[in-house]
Amino acid sequence: MRFFTSVHLLLLVYIISALVWWEVSLQKQSVRIYEQEVITLRSQVDSLREPVVYNNKLAPLRHELSLRTSQYIGEGATFLIVILIGAFVVYTSFVRRVMLSRQQNNFMLSVTHELKSPIAAMKLNLQTLEKHQLDEDKRMQLVSRCIKEANRLNDLCNNILIASQIEGRQYKQTRETFDISEMLEMIVKDYAIRYPRKFEEEITPGCSIIGDRVMLQMAINNLLENAIKYTRADKPIRVTLHTKQDIAILQIIDQGEGIADNEKKKIFNKFYRIGNEESRKSKGTGLGLYLTNKIVLQHKGRITVKDNTPRGAIFEISLPIQ
Repeated sequence: MRFFTSVHLLLLVYIISALVWWEVSLQKQSVRIYEQEVITLRSQVDSLREPVVYNNKLAPLRHELSLRTSQYIGEGATFLIVILIGAFVVYTSFVRRVMLSRQQNNFMLSVTHELKSPIAAMKLNLQTLEKHQLDEDKRMQLVSRCIKEANRLNDLCNNILIASQIEGRQYKQTRETFDISEMLEMIVKDYAIRYPRKFEEEITPGCSIIGDRVMLQMAINNLLENAIKYTRADKPIRVTLHTKQDIAILQIIDQGEGIADNEKKKIFNKFYRIGNEESRKSKGTGLGLYLTNKIVLQHKGRITVKDNTPRGAIFEISLPIQ
């Protein structure tokens, strides 16, 4: 990156220097042409004997000099602006490509980890079931863990598949009227079984919207998984839903580490994750919040993130109600 920046800057300086040199050269040539024309005029008209005639013929020469100067300056300024715009576009395109390449590399690292971890866990649990005679409670506990890891794999595959379909504009969104209050209560109830005493809810009943039920459920699941990931086990997660005029406002409030102001807009970018993939302890692929944002926008809604007090983050989704 530094090498490209240095070469790019040197080329830009060289091109601008060459442009300035040609501009100066043309201006000098124009002045020499004017001086030669003046000498020719003086040989034809005596400025002392016929000053009026001399001045009348000198005026067009000065006007042509002025026009050439204006032309050179205008053309030089135009070329300079085009060069600067081109250099800016090339540099920003290269930077975006490098950043995307790094994000894709981080994505591959995280996906590899995300795939290996549940597979290894399920393999270990199944091997334990195969080799040991366990009582029913322990068997059910291991089976439950396998199901949990399988659900995790399923969510990861769904995120990757939906992200690919959205990027390729292949996903066809369904439109149906459904009760988002009822759907949210079912989602929170399911998570509460998996994470007892973790969730607090305040859901206004009877809130209906028009949209894709499956996609919105995926968006909410992504936010809940994100909140669980960054919230300590002894801290609750609060889920609220209320209406304001013709808008349904869903909030997922955690008490995690929070999100820095300069990261709040970046977290919805594809593959983006806070920190470095090699040193990061939290799980994820950088697709969850990206997909959530895309899904909310497809439903003509808006998603924002705010600071919680005293710590944590508040993810807020606003959707038009029926």
